[in-house]
Amino acid sequence: MARVVCAGHVNWDVTLRVDHLPAPDGEACIEGESGHGGGSAANVATGVTGFGVSAAVLGSVGDDDRGRQACGRLEADGVDCSHLVETPDAATAVKYLVVDRAGQVMVLGGPGANEAFEATALPDDALATADFLHLTGQRPETAAELARRANGAGVTVGFDPGRRIAERDFSLALSRADVLFLNDREAEIALASGDLDEEATLVLKHGADGAEVRAPDGAWVHRGFEVDVVDTTGAGDAFAAGFVAALLDGDGYGRAVRVGNAAGALATTVVGARPDLSWAAVERLLRGE
Repeated sequence: MARVVCAGHVNWDVTLRVDHLPAPDGEACIEGESGHGGGSAANVATGVTGFGVSAAVLGSVGDDDRGRQACGRLEADGVDCSHLVETPDAATAVKYLVVDRAGQVMVLGGPGANEAFEATALPDDALATADFLHLTGQRPETAAELARRANGAGVTVGFDPGRRIAERDFSLALSRADVLFLNDREAEIALASGDLDEEATLVLKHGADGAEVRAPDGAWVHRGFEVDVVDTTGAGDAFAAGFVAALLDGDGYGRAVRVGNAAGALATTVVGARPDLSWAAVERLLRGE
């Protein structure tokens, strides 16, 4: 069985469903509230297990009930949490996701314990047995060191730097990544930096307009899927989970981008960041193309 290690944020998410996203000094009506596990690393780890891929998560939570809830949800989904660091000095990160009737999201949150872990929290043997290391939100030096170790162990490195790419120096991690997951804004910043490995594969996410892959040996474009959008939270993480699972299944980039788009689309049809991903669910969507 293929194995993925996902490093980065492990959150507890509180989703508030509202009638609209308010303007400054405005007010909205809360129509529902729910709690879910969240955080990009945790979301991708959960997502790949749905495709039959073994997953472990590297991250940090507080010594509190929400940290135990987050870990419990991951373990229930079959994710290895043995490398999850529990810190008594900070609380588990909580994100408040405000979602309107069209599925658009506003995020409120603080870092909490999210980036307390060090690269050394992942033992060499755990990294050596992985097929893919997926890096998400973490301190630049942690991402760079994990990527360096993975390069040395012959493990493929995927990196999704997220929205903070403009304010953090991810140059070393970017230069050591084999596969980069970027939305349009992030791609503009990364391409202008000059830090990317010339042999790196770029996976460019265009939201509702689909995605494309730019690899040294070719390019692939897929327009995405039309679905009834409920909540866009976690769609990028679901895309990454589907894309990585397809690659590890032996598929090429053309199918991987189709599977990624299908997984991302499925994520927008449910509340929260953890859709019920599976090959069967993805294949049903692919058959309707």
